[in-house]
Amino acid sequence: MSFKIAIIGAGSVGFTKKLFTDILCVPEFSDIEFALTDLSEHNLGMIKAILDRIVEANKLPTKVTATTDRRKALEGARYVISCVRVGGLEAYADDIRIPLKYGIDQCVGDTICAGGILYGQRNIPVILDFCKDILEVAEPGAKFLNYANPMAMNTWAAIEYGKVDTVGLCHGVQHGAEQIAEVLGAKSHSELDYVCSGINHQTWFIGLRLNGRKIGKDELVAAFEEHPVYSQQEKLRIDVLKRFGVYSTESNGHLSEYLPWYRKRPDEITRWIDMSDWIHGETGGYLRYSTETRNWFETEFPQFLEAASKPLDPAKRSNEHASHILEALETNRVYRGHFNVKNTGIITNLPQDAIIESPGFVDRFGINMASGITLPEACAATCMASINVQRMSVHAAISGDIDLLKLAVLHDPLVGAVSTPEEVWQMVDEMVVAQARWLPQYADAMPAAKERLSTSKVKTRDWAGAARRKVRSIEELRAEKTALKQAG
Repeated sequence: MSFKIAIIGAGSVGFTKKLFTDILCVPEFSDIEFALTDLSEHNLGMIKAILDRIVEANKLPTKVTATTDRRKALEGARYVISCVRVGGLEAYADDIRIPLKYGIDQCVGDTICAGGILYGQRNIPVILDFCKDILEVAEPGAKFLNYANPMAMNTWAAIEYGKVDTVGLCHGVQHGAEQIAEVLGAKSHSELDYVCSGINHQTWFIGLRLNGRKIGKDELVAAFEEHPVYSQQEKLRIDVLKRFGVYSTESNGHLSEYLPWYRKRPDEITRWIDMSDWIHGETGGYLRYSTETRNWFETEFPQFLEAASKPLDPAKRSNEHASHILEALETNRVYRGHFNVKNTGIITNLPQDAIIESPGFVDRFGINMASGITLPEACAATCMASINVQRMSVHAAISGDIDLLKLAVLHDPLVGAVSTPEEVWQMVDEMVVAQARWLPQYADAMPAAKERLSTSKVKTRDWAGAARRKVRSIEELRAEKTALKQAG
């Protein structure tokens, strides 16, 4: 087979390498073309060097090109994969820093909450530019695979306003299933069968069977509470399981910022999180991790390049959806996964216009979703709160309506649990002004926002959050990795 895949944001070096090696684990795909594009020539150079080394080491005919000209990369592409982070770590730092001044403590801040909503405002104009290029220069009927957060908002904009065949992809379901299989003592993940449905990062395991036997709430709660690691790392997640009766796909830290109950009081936050790793609830944990990862990769690039010389091992193909979707579409080998698409009767008690995440099957006819799923009422209620925020956020990003943006932030569950309307209004003004270069749709609103900030009397505080850690140096990271190797 011979076709072209364009990867936008290919400078996300580690993730691009994973997608690339996964796809090349499909034997029929050895002769395809990968077109990499990114704003950073430096990052493009690094990832192209790594992928070229993989192709050379495995004696493949695969073609790899790299360009900062996005339209050139998209020309004739059958599949377009997006891994972009608009604004990079600079804008992301503001997504965490500014809300902290108003008492809003986020672990990740890239899906909803104050940070995720502003992230969506930066992403959506760019997503629409991608869609325009796809329609104009890509292969007719090209499929857009969005991996970038905020997943639901980006996918919503691409489908509703970009008019491109789009599916949103995430790995939260797979990771949650791996945990459940482990606590239940499964010998392999294949022993666990599950139905998981909801919205991205708030998807719920509403049906579980282990070797054909149904698993109920009480058995699952007991299994998690008895696990020596997860009982400590997933305290909040286990509490939600006890109260809702079903397990959430999302990590302890991420789940905590989608709900109004666990992060609203600083003295309560540490009760529910675990500091053994960023993903369990650390303040600004993903920002710290992303910063350290970037610094580590820059320093250790020669080692990453050397590792690319190893032969591809299909047994190590990851459970990221992209390669499996492409394989099913091109070879008709059926793939079952969980996909982010527009709700069209798929989940009966969520709105039709929402972007949901639910089970589907892929073959040469496309992605075919299982329909008629009804969520437990508490799960649907929690999803609805986020969907309403997502809808307003998308509409604000499209229209450049700063008042609608403020209403979206006001209705966010965690923001509403922590901040007053006056604080929200000022916080949004401050975030929009700080990120003006990435928010062209709000250009007309900037002068008034700056004027309001200059005369505002809303008090803020200099607060690092309830559980903040400093970014570790390369030397500290190297020492920790050495100690782990010696211990293991």
